[in-house]
Formats: sequence, structure tokens, C-alpha cells
Amino acid sequence: MAASKDTDSAAPTAKPSRSTKAARDEIPAPVESPPAADAGIDLATLGARIRHARTTRGMTLTQLGEKVNRATSLLSQIENGKREPRLNLLNAIATALGVTVEGLMKPTPPTQRAALELELSSRQDSPTALKLGIPTVHIGPRLPTDALKSLVATHRKLQQLVEIGHDSPEAARKANQLLHIEMHNLDNYLPEIESLATEVTEATGFTGGPLVQSGVEEIANYLGFSIVKLPDLPRGARSITDLKHHRIYLSSSEVRGRDQRNIVLRALGDQALNHPKPTSYYEFLRQRVEANYFASAVLMPQSSTVKQLQEDKKQKDISVLDLADRVAVSYETAVHRFTNLATKHLGISVHFLRVGTDGTIYKAYANDGVVFPTHTDGSIEGQLACRKFGARQVFEQLDPAAPYYQYTDTPTGTYWSVSKQEPYRAGDFSISLGVPFEQAQFFRGRDTNLRLSSNCPDPNCCREPSSELAAKWARYAWPSVKVHSHMLAATPPGTFPGVDDREVYEFLENHSAD
Repeated sequence: MAASKDTDSAAPTAKPSRSTKAARDEIPAPVESPPAADAGIDLATLGARIRHARTTRGMTLTQLGEKVNRATSLLSQIENGKREPRLNLLNAIATALGVTVEGLMKPTPPTQRAALELELSSRQDSPTALKLGIPTVHIGPRLPTDALKSLVATHRKLQQLVEIGHDSPEAARKANQLLHIEMHNLDNYLPEIESLATEVTEATGFTGGPLVQSGVEEIANYLGFSIVKLPDLPRGARSITDLKHHRIYLSSSEVRGRDQRNIVLRALGDQALNHPKPTSYYEFLRQRVEANYFASAVLMPQSSTVKQLQEDKKQKDISVLDLADRVAVSYETAVHRFTNLATKHLGISVHFLRVGTDGTIYKAYANDGVVFPTHTDGSIEGQLACRKFGARQVFEQLDPAAPYYQYTDTPTGTYWSVSKQEPYRAGDFSISLGVPFEQAQFFRGRDTNLRLSSNCPDPNCCREPSSELAAKWARYAWPSVKVHSHMLAATPPGTFPGVDDREVYEFLENHSAD
């Protein structure tokens, strides 16, 4: 499907819980907001500091309540991180305890034991612990510190083991397969994200054509963020969003094959769509393709893009190359965007492929009935595309920059396709868009005379050698195989796979005062 790890397509999304206008108005937090929320401090840490200051002075909750004229139950909720104290109450608590408000609002727990208690409380309430039905332990002063350390270490190890299972190649393929099914059911079209992108573009005055850098900055400002380019961005990250200072950091060095407009819009998409931190590889993939969808929907607004494509269809001259040129985006981005809109607005079913020079499928999507090679677990990525498909034939033509048009007869019908070879940092790939024979009439290149027949996934089509060659060479052939290591390796564990958290946090710390 067009919704793999690095796509500009999409997967199913939950409807945004607030408008982008509301999101913009909440940044930064208004003055009357509770001080805990304004400072971005964790309520549990604030509560732990209040409790530590109180018990250090030998004061009971009742005595504190009498000093600040508040109910003991309210103060207990504040100390347990369940309630946010208003500014006047926090000032009163600090005065009663002989400390400063700034001291209470420090982001670190007051003691090592407090830190362990907070971590255990958080881990006991985590989705992993709840899903596994692990009983909770009462966290109080009578719980020995050694037992507390042991429980925290056990929960940490348990989470690590769960992440290893979730981040295996099998789990990644299963998550991608689920997105394939959902994408097919939705015809690759997500109306909620289309509406969100329309709101953003209309509010900032962008109606179509190439989106210039100043336009990207205006969209970022509308959503409450500024763009900062620096030379020391961690290598594993394309961008880093600082939610405390509302900045999006990019690398100041231009990277070949990367459209920085797209990178910024993807980062903004995560925030505009209210994405929480992903808790599974499926959720990570889904959020990624939703952000990609948002970015392409902003770069190619639905209204102007559909209007142009409908005119092209009427003239029987649809060309994705022209679509890419009109808005100055990559060919692959334009193909993905076309698959978003083709079925919903043009009544055209489609299929899409991204294939390496060795025939490996890296991305795929289809709702037109074409059959791709599939592993026994249902995954398509990693399989070999048929040699007869235009996605592989394009590598044989003399001019690598020219589009390659072809009709292909398959067991499920005849399909027309246009393929184009594109260079990437990882090598050359073909990007292919195909449609059923009867819908080829609307596309430029439909008059091609190239026509091949494919019986894939039947191995006799193009995978099995002839009996003569097999008899001659089977005993003597021993190739050195180029293994696609990313197909075998487990995804690096963590909230955002492949990103070094330490590098990210150190980067933000180094630039927080800029």
C-alpha cells in the first residue's frame, strides 16, 4: 500500500478532537491557566515536592489545610497528582511550607525514593501492565525502598521484553498488513484530514501552485510553531518538535532527495492531528502516514487539485508528471496524492508500487483488483514484483528519466501503468501508477503499443528457471546474496523507533535557551 513507513499516503485516522484554530489559540497557555500546566511540569512531580516539603517540616495534611483554608481531601488529591492547584492556592501552600513556588515547580522529583515512587505509579498504570493484568502495589511510606527498586526494575524489564516482541519484523509486517486492509477499505481517502488541511490552507491564503518557504512558515505560525534550522540535528531524526517552546528544528544542511517543506508539514501534521505518543508499532505507522497525508494535502489542496484533475480527465490527458510539475513536488509525492483523490473524486480505481532495481517491493497499494505477490503471512513488502510488470520493465529502457507506459495482461484482468525511475539515497527505485484497462482512456500514454502477459503469482511466470537451465546449473550455482537487512532486523525499541532519545534530549537541552 502507499502507506508504508516512508509514504505520503495515509491510513485510517481518528477524527481530530479539536480544530486547528483552537489548537493555535492554546499556544502558548493563557495567563489564567494553572501554573503547573503553564510550566509544563508533571503534576505528580509537583505533588511529590509538596508532600516532601510538608513531611520534612513534620506537618500533617490537616495542619496544612488549616493554614491554607482548604479541605484535606483537596490537598491529598494535589499531592497525589490528581488535581492542579490554582496560582493563589499554590502561593498559599508555598508560604505555609516556607518554600518558594519556583522550588515546588522544579521538574525533578525531590528525592531518589520519590522518583522511584513516581516511576512505579506510572508503570503500574501503563497500557502494558493493564493489558497483562499485573496487580498493583500500594505505594506508601511502609513499602521498603529495596522492594520499590525491585518492582521498578521488574516493570522496566517487562516493558523492554514487550517492546522486543512488538518491534520484531513479524510484528512490523503484521501492522503494515493491517494498514493495507484499512487503506483498501477507505480507497486511500481520509476526509477528516482533508478537512483539516483545507482549514489550514484557507486560513493562510494558500490555494494551490508551488508552496514557497514563506508560505510554510505562515502555516507553522498559524499552528503556533516557529521553524529553526541548525547544523547539529541528531542523525536519526528528520525534524524535532519542541513542544515546550513550540519550535520545529530542521537540519540547516540540505539533504538530497528530501523536501524540507514536506518535513515541516509532517511535523505540523502530528500536532494538528493531536497525535499522542505511539504505544505500538501499528500506532507509530498509522500516525506517520496520517502526518504524511496531511503534508501532501496541504502541498496539493483538495479543491484546486481535484478541479485540475477533473479537467484533465475530461480532456483524457491525466498526467501525474504534470501534477508534480504544477506544484513542484516529487513524482512519488504526486503519485501518492493522486491515489488519495482518484477513487473518491474521479471514479478511478488504482494501484501503486515502489520497486527496487532488484525487483523488491518496498511499498504497494491497490483497490483495482490487481494481485501482488504475497508472503504466507499476508505481507507484500519484501516480495519480488513480477518481471513482466512495468515497475521492473522501466529499468530496461534506454532513457532512465522518461516515463514508461505499458499494458499488462494478468489473471485478474488487463491493466495500464505508467512507471518512472527515480534516484534516492538508497539507490534507484521505480514509482508506478496503474489502472484497469477501461480507465486507461483518461491518461496520457494510453496509446502505447507495449503489452506483456503476467501469470504471477504463479512461480512459472517469471520466478522458476527452465528445466534445462535448472538441470545444467542447479548443482553449481552459489550466489553471494544481497540481503535486505531492514527486512530482517527488529525495529529499534522506543517510542519513536530508530531515534536515539539521549541525542534528542541533549539537543533540546543545548538549544532550550536559544
